[in-house]
Amino acid sequence: MKFAIVSDTHDNLANFKKVINWLNHEKIKVILHCGDICNQETINEALKNFKGEIKFVRGNGDFDLNDIPEKMEIKSGVKKIAFVHYPKIAKEMAESGKYDIVFYGHTHRPWLDRRSFSEGGEEKIKECLLVNPGEVAGQRFKPTFAVYDTETDKLELKILEQL
Repeated sequence: MKFAIVSDTHDNLANFKKVINWLNHEKIKVILHCGDICNQETINEALKNFKGEIKFVRGNGDFDLNDIPEKMEIKSGVKKIAFVHYPKIAKEMAESGKYDIVFYGHTHRPWLDRRSFSEGGEEKIKECLLVNPGEVAGQRFKPTFAVYDTETDKLELKILEQL
């Protein structure tokens, strides 16, 4: 299954609609949003336009979105995935040994890191990817998002202006 990871939309509906249009064209049916959506109108527009499911977590810019959780976990096939807005919490989650991938936002900068830990003693080493998809808003860096395929274990960074 393929899904998209976005973060830091900051109410940039034009960019978010471009992402959604591309995802609809590619028949990607799930978006994980790592926070800083900013207001309910952005959520409503996204839900209206996306032909799939969007899961949101709350960031520091989501003042009036108190019903949205701060972190979320999902399972896709054998992969255990978590997503959150804040890098420190994401790092702690990645180092917990509970997840295969943890996505986060907040810094606006695309980033990939790996956290290794032993599972069941020192014999078996497990790895967790720690991934920031960048920002949709385009405030500090070029607008980007990520696409992850659980079947091939392939992660791609997409640069909005190149789509």
